[in-house]
Formats: sequence, C-alpha cells, structure tokens
Amino acid sequence: MEFIKQLEVWFIVGSQHLYGEQALRQVNRHAEQITAYLNRQQPFIQIKLKAPATCAEDILALCQAANNTDRCAGIIAWMHTFSPAKMWIAGLSQLSKPLLQFHTQFNRNIPWNDIDMDYMNLHQTAHGDREFGFLAARLRKPRTIVVGHWQAAAVRQKLDRWMRVIAAIYDQKHLKVARFGDNMREVAVTEGDKVAAQITFGYSVNGYGVYQLADAVNQVKEEDIAALVKEYETDYQLVDSLRKNGAKRTALLDSARIELGLKAFLQQGGFNAFTDTFENLNGLKQLPGLPVQRLMAQGYGFGAEGDWKTAALVRALKVMSDGLGQGTSFMEDYTYDLDDNNEVVLGAHMLEVCPSIARDKPVLDIKPLGIGGKDDPPRLIFSAKAGPAINATIVDMGNRFRLIVADLNAIEKPQEMPHLPVGHAFWQLQPNFDVGTQAWILAGGAHHSVFSLAIDADMLQTFADYFGIEFIHINRRTTLAELKNQLRWNDAAYA
Repeated sequence: MEFIKQLEVWFIVGSQHLYGEQALRQVNRHAEQITAYLNRQQPFIQIKLKAPATCAEDILALCQAANNTDRCAGIIAWMHTFSPAKMWIAGLSQLSKPLLQFHTQFNRNIPWNDIDMDYMNLHQTAHGDREFGFLAARLRKPRTIVVGHWQAAAVRQKLDRWMRVIAAIYDQKHLKVARFGDNMREVAVTEGDKVAAQITFGYSVNGYGVYQLADAVNQVKEEDIAALVKEYETDYQLVDSLRKNGAKRTALLDSARIELGLKAFLQQGGFNAFTDTFENLNGLKQLPGLPVQRLMAQGYGFGAEGDWKTAALVRALKVMSDGLGQGTSFMEDYTYDLDDNNEVVLGAHMLEVCPSIARDKPVLDIKPLGIGGKDDPPRLIFSAKAGPAINATIVDMGNRFRLIVADLNAIEKPQEMPHLPVGHAFWQLQPNFDVGTQAWILAGGAHHSVFSLAIDADMLQTFADYFGIEFIHINRRTTLAELKNQLRWNDAAYA
C-alpha cells in the first residue's frame, strides 16, 4: 500500500542534563546507531530519530509536533539514561499518536572488567524506563512495551508487528467508507452508531445511491473491459462458459464493467472500504461478486448487506497484513459439520470471499445466486489455506464498541465439494466447538467477521487498546465461567 511508504515513526530518546554534555552526545550517537541499524532491516515503517528529550519544554514540543505531523504514525520512546518523568507529563498528556515504550539498552552485555559509575549513569534503561512506565500508567496512557536488545530478531519482529498496527490506526483515522444502499432489512448486528464510530475510530461512513454507482459503471470503456478480462484469463482458471465465445461470456464482461466502475467510484471519492446489499441493485445487472473479491485482494475493506463496521475492520486487517501473503477476507460462519468431537465450521458468503486466502489458483465460474433478482454473477471459487487463523468482529454494544477475536485452526477441506459455488474456508474452534461457539454468542459476536491467516489476537489487542474499546479474546484457555465474569466486569467498567 503506497501510503505506508510515506509514514514515519519518531524515535525519541529520554535523558537529562544532569550527566553533562559529553554524556548527552554519547546518548545521541547511540540513538543514531540504533536508528540506522533498525532502518537497514527494512522495517514496515521507517524510523526517524529526533533530538534527545532532556527537558519538559522540548518533550512537549516534540509531542505537539508529532500530533501535527500527518506522516508521523507513532512514537518510540527509549529512556537511555534516567529521565525524570515529571518532564513528560505535559507532552504525554497531549500526545494523540500511538506510543511504544522501548525497553532496551545500547550494550547487550555488561563490560565486566570495565564497568564504572560513568557506565552506570549512562546505561540506565533498567530503572529509567520504570520511572517513565509509572507516569504512563498514572496517565492511563495506552502503549506497547517492547523488551530486549535492539539487535535481537525477536525485538525487531515485535517492532514490526507494532508498526503494522499503527499503520492500520493511521488508516482508520483517514478512512472513508462508502455505502451503496442501506443495511439488509431487519438485521440487528450490522446496524450501529456511525457518529460514535467516527468519534472513536476516526473513519467516516456515508451512503450513496446505487444509481450513482451505476452511472460510474456505465461510463466504463470497452477497451478497458477487454484488458481486464485478459487479466482474468491469466490469473484464474475460467470455466468454458466464461471463455471467449462461451455461453456466459457476456456475464463476465458485465462483471468486469462493474469492477471498473466500482473501483473508479471508490478512487474518485477517496474511499478504501465499501458496502453493498443484494436488496438494492437498481441499475446493476448483477450483485458484484468477482469485483468485490478482486477489490478486497487489492486491499479494500468490504462488508456485505451494508455492514460498514466489518468493512472498516477488513480494511484495518488488510493494512496490518500488507505484504505478508497469508491472506485476509470478509467472512461469515455459514454451516457446520458436526461429527462427534471433530466439529468443523464452513466459512463462506454468497459471493464475497477474498482470494488472498486461497490455497490454489481460483476457478472463475458462474452459478445461480437465487437471491436479489438479478443476473447470475461470476465468482471465484477456491478453498482457503490451512494454518493458525483468527476471526474478528466489532459490535456496537450501545455505550461502547466491542472487538471480539477468536483463535482458529484453519484446516484443509475435509472432502471435495463439486457443487459448492463459493470461495470458502474450514476451521476448528478453540478451545473446542462447544465452548468456542458459546463464547462467541455470549459476547454478541456478529455473523459477519474478518478471517485472517496473517494477523493474530495480540496485534488486535494493541489496536483495541489504542482506541479504548473493549476487547474479548476467545482462545484455548477460555472457560465460559471466566468469560461471563469478564463480560460482567466490562459492563461495570464501561457503565
């Protein structure tokens, strides 16, 4: 995603003038070496070193500058020496960007034969960070803490994971979601307070008539359609009826026209997420199936039946997983295989499952839809990859938003399904089918979710912490008694 290349993370090193100018120069040299090293590792976001923070006025100015610099996605703070935390009160109180407390030190090992008081004064992260940590806790400041030597591979991985999350946070604050038509009639969980969402997350959600999308579709040029269909023929396995001179070729051309018109509308309006609904297709020949699948694969967020919360969350996980290759998709718990002690969930949707999760080259086919009253739409059919995965959903609880994440074991399809007309995934729930299902339902989890093979619950915990929303994690250690208590305590905490 191109916008990520423009972002930067500011590296602020805490110290004080107590130790003298020579010590401060050494602090800065060490910070320069760490910054250069980390940037050579090609982090998800480039790191920009700022001048050492040694007084309250400088710290306040740095935090205000970070707030007012759009390309600054977050701040890494490292206490090289002791940095009295009262100096940080004004700055941290105003800081609105994500914060990472980097608990590292320049030297990996103690210089046993040479250690003296000068060394002790300079290398004080062990207790300087505890001073900083107390203040952040006193201010109730959400933050991520990364512990370990700055050259350790595990530390670089933790920094990269945090950067992926803050890129998604940055994107949510700039996100525009387009809704074509309204929510599916009489459905509860896809509704919600769009004003509260904009206050909480920063993204805006606005509706557009399907006729406006149809106008964009009708403006698509024939040569562009031909070029896109050639791309289809390269990327997918087309069934005979969709090939040149095939009986359903016209439907494929119509689908390409919708894709081009939809993408043009989104690009012109600066939208990176969208919804539609099969109940409102005025002016379109088909419910967009293939177009939605392909746009998700390009990084757009999507929610079916007007589900704007899921559209925004799909986009967030698309940003977090950029370049990882494992795949993220809009998803729905569709049906079960209930073998005793081997229960399996089949996840799918009527059309809109992202091919980024596909195990093999997808088949491009056309099947009856049986809903919406329009022409049968082409769609990509595939099975998802196996591996550790999650389902995530955001629901509006009336006085707060709740992010629910369930750990899954995605598995290979148990058997061939020659008549299944959709992209799909199979998974087993943690800790087991009974508890995992009850836990999701008790927490109010939606039937729409974001399925990801690339992102885990820890990253989404960081996402939730920053926005101050409730977080529920269903995993191998979950018990229903503890979950019920957690939900009761959270109701009290958010009352």
